[in-house]
Amino acid sequence: MTPSHGFDSARLNRIADWMQSYVDQRKYPGCSVLIRRSGDEVYYHDCGLRDLESGAPFSRDTVARIYSMTKPVTSVAIMMLAERGLFHMDAPVSDFIPSFKDMQALRPGTTDISQTTPCRAPTLRELMTHSSGLSYPFNPGVLPRHMEEQKITFRVDEPDLATRVDHLAELPLAFKPGTKWEYSVGIDVLGRVVEVVSGKSLDSFFAEEIFAPLGMTETSFDVPESRRGRFAALYTPLAGDPMKINDKGAGDTLRCVDRPEKSLFHAPSLLSGGGGLCGTIDDYMQFCEMLRRGGELGGNRLLSPRTVDFMRRNHLPGDIASMGASSFAEQPMRGMGFGLGGSVVLDPAQVGVPGSAGDFAWGGMASTGFWVDYVLDMSVVFFTQLTPSSSYPSRAQLKALVHGAIVQ
Repeated sequence: MTPSHGFDSARLNRIADWMQSYVDQRKYPGCSVLIRRSGDEVYYHDCGLRDLESGAPFSRDTVARIYSMTKPVTSVAIMMLAERGLFHMDAPVSDFIPSFKDMQALRPGTTDISQTTPCRAPTLRELMTHSSGLSYPFNPGVLPRHMEEQKITFRVDEPDLATRVDHLAELPLAFKPGTKWEYSVGIDVLGRVVEVVSGKSLDSFFAEEIFAPLGMTETSFDVPESRRGRFAALYTPLAGDPMKINDKGAGDTLRCVDRPEKSLFHAPSLLSGGGGLCGTIDDYMQFCEMLRRGGELGGNRLLSPRTVDFMRRNHLPGDIASMGASSFAEQPMRGMGFGLGGSVVLDPAQVGVPGSAGDFAWGGMASTGFWVDYVLDMSVVFFTQLTPSSSYPSRAQLKALVHGAIVQ
């Protein structure tokens, strides 16, 4: 394919060399990238393997775990229901999940889970923007440690979503809602809200109301038999738990931690709206293109342009860093705001990566990532399978490569 649409072909081809270097250095087993501008494909490349043991290539039809790139999908589902007048974004989550009615928050500076003070329930918007007071076990702090002890991680092999959300509601919040930013399982809770409000299971709502209209035929919470031959293995450079971002590295930078034939994603017991989907790069590009086009693709409209514009605005009072963030995040925090389901670039200079103000993006724990650039009318999706995503600065490097190839 001859690159066009303002891209210099020689500069664009630097991406292939960069990707190959990651494979050659055993940082990633394999990877793929897809770029569309003004709706047209301008670049695709893949290299390496999806399974080092079998030697299967990391190809365009590889099925990958997208983990937290599920969050924007759940956020779209919430906004679809909001457009129907079924709730407003500042409604307390306790309106839909009664177990959140009488909440407590940890006192500032506490060292014990019992040292709490009463607080209100988080709103739907706070859940979506990670300002709810919820957390993740891999974050620092009292609440994350307690979540880890009780194994409340929203893994796909945990109890069903309704049960797990009620267990979560028994714990105090890390802080009073709206006062800080901390990456959290809040969008998993919103997945349960989708079920309660729509009367459908989360997988049914996604399949019928998002994936079918967008032609995303290869994306789901489970990996069925028909797709298992294309399912990638998952790797980590860590010696221990591949989701513990602060653990020390292993001797092998590509230690397999989830074999495709034995994966928990074959029959998940919990439908994680925060990290449970698996799919192909072309499928996810369909989702990105819907966002780029203001909520519509192929004549099928999921959201109005006004709603998409609302989602991709910064819903925090400043950038993420200004809210005392000490948690893990899939994107930088300085110069970066947060919209409804994804990060929003406020100032590329403060972010430290070339980009456009208003870029809407997020990534997944297996080092996948995407961004939609509304200034340049461009969507970019990157796939690989290595956890944690903080292992290498690949997203910043890819963004610099893409912008370095744009000459008009």
